[in-house]
Amino acid sequence: MPETEAQPQQPHAVAGVSMHDLLAACAAARVISTPPRAPEPQAHPVAENHREAA
Repeated sequence: MPETEAQPQQPHAVAGVSMHDLLAACAAARVISTPPRAPEPQAHPVAENHREAA
């Protein structure tokens, strides 16, 4: 029986998954795995001429 030459295997595409679905899944995973941004400090105007009530 002659030896068969080892043929390099090419990557196989996953059947049934469109590129659109794959990209959407990647985008969803990125959104889920990214922590929320810290809230920005709110600027409260300091009233320097504030008078106390009598």
